[in-house]
Amino acid sequence: MTRVFDLSVLSLAVALSASAAAAAEGDAATGEALYDRYCAACHGAGATGQGPMHAVLTVQPSDLTALSAGNDGVFPMERVVKRIDGRDPLVAHGSQMPVYGDFFDGDGASLRTESGQPVITSTPVVDLVAYLLSLQVQ
Repeated sequence: MTRVFDLSVLSLAVALSASAAAAAEGDAATGEALYDRYCAACHGAGATGQGPMHAVLTVQPSDLTALSAGNDGVFPMERVVKRIDGRDPLVAHGSQMPVYGDFFDGDGASLRTESGQPVITSTPVVDLVAYLLSLQVQ
């Protein structure tokens, strides 16, 4: 009986994990719209760091298409999420990045790091990360 219970619990855990992973994948199309509105001015339409605002920034914007390539081929999920939602602030021009307030704050969603650890964040961040993942070049 214990074995049946253990297998039932394991099956439920696997199903919940799969469901959470699917929910955490985000919507890349929504992420692209968010990127265009909130990120392209600094990072550029092509996400290479050459947006119209890059000339006035004291810290040049990152090439967001090369995040994985610059991290041994692994997308740096935790670093990216925390940079976007403000937990790892970057002062590029006298204020923290992002400069659009608390739009990306929240804890209604999560993503997993390369080691499988959850990173709690907001749904807009999950969508934006889905878009950034789609841009990665190796």
